[in-house]
Amino acid sequence: MNPLEEQKLMMTRRHFFGLFSLGLGSAALASLLGESGYAQGGAAKSGLPDLPHFAPKAKRVIYLYQAGGPSQLDLFDHKPQLEKLRGQNLPESIRMGQRLTQTTAYESLPTAPSAFKFARHGKSGAWLSELLPHTSKIVDEISFIKSMHTEQIAHDPALTFSLTGFQLAGRPSLGSWVAYGLGSENRDLPAFIVMISTGKSGGGQPLYDRLWGSGFLASRYQGVKFHNGPDPVLYLSNPPGVSKEVRRRFLDDLAELNQINAREYGDPEILSRVAQYEMAYRMQSSTPELTDLSKESEKTFERYGPNAREPGMFAFNCILARRLAERGVRFIQLFHRGWDQHLNLPRDIVEQAQDTDQPSAALITDLKERGMLNDTLVIWGGEFGRTVYSQGRLTETNYGRDHHPRCFTVWLAGGGINPGITIGETDDFSFNITSDPVHAHDLNATILHCLGIDHTRLTYKFQGRNFRLTDVEGNIVKRILS
Repeated sequence: MNPLEEQKLMMTRRHFFGLFSLGLGSAALASLLGESGYAQGGAAKSGLPDLPHFAPKAKRVIYLYQAGGPSQLDLFDHKPQLEKLRGQNLPESIRMGQRLTQTTAYESLPTAPSAFKFARHGKSGAWLSELLPHTSKIVDEISFIKSMHTEQIAHDPALTFSLTGFQLAGRPSLGSWVAYGLGSENRDLPAFIVMISTGKSGGGQPLYDRLWGSGFLASRYQGVKFHNGPDPVLYLSNPPGVSKEVRRRFLDDLAELNQINAREYGDPEILSRVAQYEMAYRMQSSTPELTDLSKESEKTFERYGPNAREPGMFAFNCILARRLAERGVRFIQLFHRGWDQHLNLPRDIVEQAQDTDQPSAALITDLKERGMLNDTLVIWGGEFGRTVYSQGRLTETNYGRDHHPRCFTVWLAGGGINPGITIGETDDFSFNITSDPVHAHDLNATILHCLGIDHTRLTYKFQGRNFRLTDVEGNIVKRILS
């Protein structure tokens, strides 16, 4: 018997009605292809019909994710009194039995003051380390949260938790939720794009594609990773001997075959596959223009720093992020690796700051000059912070720091953010939060709020439960909002 005929005979009543509940068939496929640009007159996907829930302050997000855990003690959280406690064991009254990683569980915990000088900057008087001379110039455009905290103490679960709301893999990422809810403003580029750079001091922890994955959402909502080199998107170019016209005819025929399969099997991923093929086809034209920086001014390259012309560097990616924002990409995520400084922190953090300080500040200035900062939300931060106690041998000039989820710092700027303020305080050891704690769920709820999304209402039913990014938690950080 023909396998397709056999499949029809074995179709269950639930499957039969499921086809209609999914809305598959010619009308649904035509609608999807219209959204993806395959049908004549196609436009950018508009997202869910009831979103935004209220007027947004931000249209798009640029998330400068510092993977590895930047040391708040050496960048943002000034603790001058630690110099008097150098080498002394962290008091148990401060630690209060809090867990340690395996790398320091059986060691002494000598207090390590920062090797770097701090000063106040701007009208806001925010404290910043000498490692951040460029950020100090835009300090009144950004706001700090010094009381961030999370439960996860290891990199992968902490990264996964901060970006998906759960420590185990399998749930949609923040960018995927935004793409699902709001869609894209540009039919020729994905709603969610990811770029990765690595610091001079080394690669650090691996980053898995699931960190920008769509989980149980349709795969068309996952982030598209831009690679370094001549082909930013792998396999986007036509193979030798295949012209644009041949590719178009091939996709047309393939779409018709997929339409048959969509009607037959009721798998929504078939429709996602068609949409992704069509997006890739359009990106053959949009991506080369996007990644060609030859028309950027000399002033722009000077502003972003000495690495701004080098593909794969953080500065280069920051320029691309601004160009993506100009073209209506909804969620742009830059990962910069190399902040996991268990040893030799004073040496390695200097290199990390040189890679990231000037480009991050330049991005804020660039967006403001182009009139885009008011509706672009920019976030800078990592998965957790670092400990006040040293790993390895503590000397006058050298120390390392372990993972610390109990308090760390992020900063935000742009759409929806009240600039020039600081939220939260920590104790004299930057070990515990003493006021205004902000959980990872709270940060994600606030990001969605800036985009006009009520985090409690953006849900997706999967395996009988309505899931959301913030799970059953999350409070908006109202003090930081404009």
